[in-house]
Amino acid sequence: MAQQDDPLVCLELFNWASQQPRFKHDASTYHIAIKKLGAAEMYEEMDDVVNLVLAISHMGTEALFNTIIYFFTEARKLTRAINIYKHMKNNRNLGCRPSIRTYNTLFAAFLSRGNNSYINHVYMDTIRGLFRQMVTDGIEPDIFSLNSMVKGYVLSLHVNDALRIFHQMGVVYNCIPNSFTYDYLIHGLCAQGRTNNATELCNEMKSKGFIPSGKSYNSLVNALALSRDVEEAIKYLWEMIEQQRSADIITYRTVLDEVCRSGRIEDAMKLLKQFQEKDLVDGHLYRRLLHVLEDDYGHSADNN
Repeated sequence: MAQQDDPLVCLELFNWASQQPRFKHDASTYHIAIKKLGAAEMYEEMDDVVNLVLAISHMGTEALFNTIIYFFTEARKLTRAINIYKHMKNNRNLGCRPSIRTYNTLFAAFLSRGNNSYINHVYMDTIRGLFRQMVTDGIEPDIFSLNSMVKGYVLSLHVNDALRIFHQMGVVYNCIPNSFTYDYLIHGLCAQGRTNNATELCNEMKSKGFIPSGKSYNSLVNALALSRDVEEAIKYLWEMIEQQRSADIITYRTVLDEVCRSGRIEDAMKLLKQFQEKDLVDGHLYRRLLHVLEDDYGHSADNN
């Protein structure tokens, strides 16, 4: 079965073996069939094999059930994945109980459901419940689990809860924050206009040898510019470029807009020229930004 490239041939072998009088499938043959069918996105056929596994009370291993959960999450069958998790929880065989890998697979699935804050708020209740159950069962969270909590809280607009997890990492869970932890938090704080907290975290992040992601820098520059801290925004923009992170058109436009709004049209034009000279914007983007400035501040720009 393992040597078959065609999942249908693998399934035919599986079914043929099932009909042999002196043969019984074990966890390994079920596992191979489910992996082959899941990888081929033949989820209906995979579901049939999974039902055979669930019909045998003593059947299964942690690895087998984790594979089933993974492919159900890939198929966006989250309810089915949770049911498999509950089956693992209630299994008398201790070797089938959920592990850190089980929980992390579920966290990743629920956090990939989109950017709508309401949807994330709904799923965050499930994630929070899973996390509590994991800790209650004595499974030590790793950095992926903790970052999942931080990211989930940020996406569902509960940034203070994300900060609580961040501060508990080293103290309660003996786990050191990594660059992803800081990036999620900086983005979340900037989205709420909490630029002082965001810059503090950014500086702490850099002091630990991490470089903020492009998303973090873009969020920080935009938030600083919109809070009228234009000089600080420009400082972080140049730092961002030195660190070889890419600024997007929204960031360039926001900074130029806020410089103009402070009455410094000429400075905005000079800054745009610098962007062009340093090859940060191509000719097309330069013209787009120039046209925006001319449209919004044209009369003042002409005078300058």
